Amino acid sequence: MTGQPKSAQLQALYQDKRMDPAHRQRIDAAIHMQGRGWITGRAGGRPWTLSRTNRVLSCLAALTLLLLLSPLFLVLALLIKQSSAGPVFFVQKRTGYRGRAFGMYKFRTMVANAEALKDSLRHLNKHGAESIDFKIDKDPRITSIGGWLRRSSLDELPNLINVVTGDMRLVGPRPTSFNAYRYHDNHLARLSIYPGMTGLWQISGRSNIDFDQRVELDLSYINEQSLMLDLKILLKTPFKVFTGHGAS
Repeated sequence: MTGQPKSAQLQALYQDKRMDPAHRQRIDAAIHMQGRGWITGRAGGRPWTLSRTNRVLSCLAALTLLLLLSPLFLVLALLIKQSSAGPVFFVQKRTGYRGRAFGMYKFRTMVANAEALKDSLRHLNKHGAESIDFKIDKDPRITSIGGWLRRSSLDELPNLINVVTGDMRLVGPRPTSFNAYRYHDNHLARLSIYPGMTGLWQISGRSNIDFDQRVELDLSYINEQSLMLDLKILLKTPFKVFTGHGAS
C-alpha cells in the first residue's frame, strides 16, 4: 500500500477545511456562551450581534450605501487604475466568525505584489518583528493614491459587499489578516461574533494601539453588545475617519 496513512490524510483534510479537531476544541473552549437574547433577555437566546435582526438591518443598510455611493466607487476605481498597474479591488483572506476564512474586499492601495513583499518588510513592523499584527508606518508598498485612500478610510468602503454576503456586520471586531491558528488563547474569544466594518477600535485609537489592546476593546464590545451601542459607534465613526486619527 502506498501513499499517506489514512489518519494523516484525514488530518490534512481537517486542516484544509479548517476543521482540525484540536483547533476547533481550542476555539470552543475560549468562546463563552453569550448570555441572553437581546429582546427577551432569555438565557441562551440570540444576543444582538448574532441575531437575525442585526443580519437583516446590516444587509439593508449596506445595500443602500452601495447604491448611494456607486458614483464615488466609479471615480475611485478610475483613480486607482490611473495610479498603478493592477486590479481595482484587493481581496484579502481574513479571519472571521469562529475562525472561518473569507475574502474581504477593499480598494487596492498597494502595488500588485504587496503580499509577496510582506516577509521582506516584517522587520519594519511597528508592533515588533515577531508580532502577529502587521503594521508599517510609511509602508513603501503603498501607491500614490493609496495613501490618501487609507487616511480617509475610503479603501474600506468595499467591505459593504462583505456585509451583504453575510461574512461581516456593520459593527464588530475587525477581521485579522492572520488565521486563528496564530491567535493566543486569550485572543480567541473575539471570534465569537461576526467581524465588522467599524467598532470600538476605530473610535478609540485605530491602528495606534496594539493587538492585545484591540482584543480588550473587542471583548468589551461583546460584553456590552446592543443595538444602541452599535448606533453610537456608527455615529462616532465618521468623525474619527474624517480627522484621520490613527489611520495608516
